[in-house]
Amino acid sequence: MISNQILQNTIDGLKGITRIDLCVLDMEGQTLASTETQPENFGGEVAAFISSPADSQVVHGYQFFKVFDENQLEYILLAKGSSDDVYMVGKMASFQLTSLLTAYKERFDKDNFIKNLLLDNLLLVDIYNRAKKLHIATEVRRVVFIIESDRERVNAALDSVRNLYGAKSRDFITAVDEKNVIVVKELALNEGYDEMFQEAEAMKGVVAQDGEDIHVALGTIVGEIKEVSRSYKEAKMALDVGRIFFDDRDIIAYSSLGIGRLIYQLPIPLCKMFIREIFDGRSPDDFDEETLTTINKFFENSLNVSETSRQLYIHRNTLVYRLDKLQKSTGLDIRVFEDAITFKIALMVVKYMKYMETLDY
Repeated sequence: MISNQILQNTIDGLKGITRIDLCVLDMEGQTLASTETQPENFGGEVAAFISSPADSQVVHGYQFFKVFDENQLEYILLAKGSSDDVYMVGKMASFQLTSLLTAYKERFDKDNFIKNLLLDNLLLVDIYNRAKKLHIATEVRRVVFIIESDRERVNAALDSVRNLYGAKSRDFITAVDEKNVIVVKELALNEGYDEMFQEAEAMKGVVAQDGEDIHVALGTIVGEIKEVSRSYKEAKMALDVGRIFFDDRDIIAYSSLGIGRLIYQLPIPLCKMFIREIFDGRSPDDFDEETLTTINKFFENSLNVSETSRQLYIHRNTLVYRLDKLQKSTGLDIRVFEDAITFKIALMVVKYMKYMETLDY
């Protein structure tokens, strides 16, 4: 169904061209849109017109027209005046509304197809058959974005992103839940991830309001329509993994998740066993703030002792002392590459376990 705002914009535009007042009514004779400030009440006349076989007629100085969606009567259009010119304007307006109904129905069909495609609800043969019927190209490069918005603002976010790309875009903007806006973006041959990060910035810019914390995730670029659901799943994983390990990033790509995406797929019992074996029943959370800061800064500086001590504003020997102390308590010398990897993974596993504990199952 076309929104009342779209109906109002349409007849306002037609009046601006023709200077004829127009009004759109529903099947009960209620006004949906009108160019007149105080439209007249034609409840009884509308009911009689609907039951008549006529497609148009003049009633009390107004031309009445029936607007069909295929064979289903959808609206009653009124054009003020009884002249032949008004009749022609009314016919053009009713044709315009019929075209709008067709366009919106086609968009709904495409939207429904894209949702089922993303959620893996279609057989392979159905994907290609329906894509052909809906005139959707099957062998073009696409990538899926997920824009995480406030639950109460998802409809506003949808409208903002649709306005960004316009009605003639070959991209698809939809939602499969109450929180996330999904964009299936078609890429030109010369476009890659750098351009897609710019697109993500643009999406974030039109959706964010009053300092709202917006996150955008994207999957990998795929070459066929059957692979779009994979890009969607990757974007979903990027959103979750980013929330756990990269909470300082507003935009995150699946391709940049690194080892985080591997840890995200580990079963919790295996994680607990790993932490228990590495730290002999202890947890990295047991370390004091100074030790944790030292460890994180050491990793940030690629195990460089001199640079780490400089950034921590401590003497090199003080840093060595702290690392020796950590080695005694854990058995891991993070100056050694293999031990550093083990310790880094352990820290990430603990972070992942904490996140999973916050979820409701």
